Amino acid sequence: MNIRRSITLMCCVTLCAALIAGSLCAQTQRGPSTPEERAKAVKIAHELENDPLSADMKDKREWLLRWIIEVPDIHVIICTGVLGPKFASEKPFSGELIAQQMASEAAFIIENPTKADDKLAVYTAGAEGVLKAYQSIQKQKPKAKRPSLDALLEQRANGKLQDAIKQGMAGCTK
Repeated sequence: MNIRRSITLMCCVTLCAALIAGSLCAQTQRGPSTPEERAKAVKIAHELENDPLSADMKDKREWLLRWIIEVPDIHVIICTGVLGPKFASEKPFSGELIAQQMASEAAFIIENPTKADDKLAVYTAGAEGVLKAYQSIQKQKPKAKRPSLDALLEQRANGKLQDAIKQGMAGCTK
């Protein structure tokens, strides 16, 4: 179990490093996002929440993630800790759910530019997007259980989602 968790964390760290490196290179090659791109990004982020496993969502997800990496004016921070302490070691659909966190955070920043620096609000929007996507996945694949997300759903139902997000933020940098 410890080896599996180490491998999963190593994969997440590698993904983050690749995203950061790609982001730094891409940001020097293009200008800020356009209003049309921002509208497309928000639309895709919400579509992904509602049907993350749809065949046509794969290309849209890839476009959105590439766009988030490339644009210099939309900044999201990957912090899977806000999704629960064991989220990174759970399967299935890790890639889709981490991508959803990024997509939902970006959509929130676009829709609420004055709150872009409010980490709690941004992380909460990302977590809400992940929870919506998770619930959509479960409708299609009822056996796709993620205990950390089930716990977040329960905390949300009890009005304690932001408390859980704050606790998860403690392990994040920046």
